[in-house]
Formats: sequence, structure tokens, C-alpha cells
Amino acid sequence: MNDNFCPSVTWRIPTGTHSVPPLLSSIHRDQRFTTWLVAMNEATADIVMLRTIRWRMQLAIEVDPEKPLGQRACIMDHLTQEQPEILAMNEPIPPNALVKPNANDAQVLIWRPKRGKSVVVIPPKY
Repeated sequence: MNDNFCPSVTWRIPTGTHSVPPLLSSIHRDQRFTTWLVAMNEATADIVMLRTIRWRMQLAIEVDPEKPLGQRACIMDHLTQEQPEILAMNEPIPPNALVKPNANDAQVLIWRPKRGKSVVVIPPKY
């Protein structure tokens, strides 16, 4: 399974209009993850769970699409990140965590304009 973190963001309003100039002004992410460290016997495909780990990633980025490439984005808030937590008791691995969709397929893109209603632009693929 490939579960690399691979987000993408559009510069323009992603709801069927073509904004000129691009109107992206900021990006806010608040994601929580649960990961299982396992050992797998390749001959039998048996899985032995070693640890369950949880963590949260928060990010706030200010964007100015009119600036030159390499200067368009900067961190707005240096948010204090929580340390990953190794759980004292392992949680069972849900069966759907062993097959697709992976985390990238489960992401959702929501456009939240300063005025008006939020719009789900890209729903989860699962």
C-alpha cells in the first residue's frame, strides 16, 4: 500500500468559474492520523501488530499568487504541533485500512469563500 501524503491545491475558485486573477488567499489544514506499526510474515501473510500511533498535523499558510514563484506562500501561524502519541493499548486495524482507498483517496477539497456557502469541490473517492 502506498499512503504517502500528497495534497494538491487549486489557485482558482474550483466551483466551475474561472477567477482572474487567482483568488487563493490561504490554506488551513487540520488532519488527524492513526497509523499501525506492524510486522508481516511474507510467507504466510500473517500480520503482527506492534504499535498504534496517533498524531495531528495543523498548518496555516498565507498565499499571494501574484508574487514570483518561490515567494507566493508563507506560514501564517507557527502552530505548536502535538507530539505523536504511541497508544498504551493497541487498537485493532480496521479491515478497510489494509486496502484502498488510502489517505490520499479519502481527502476532501472544500472551498470556503469569505462570503457565501462552503462547497464540496472534490468528495472522498471511497
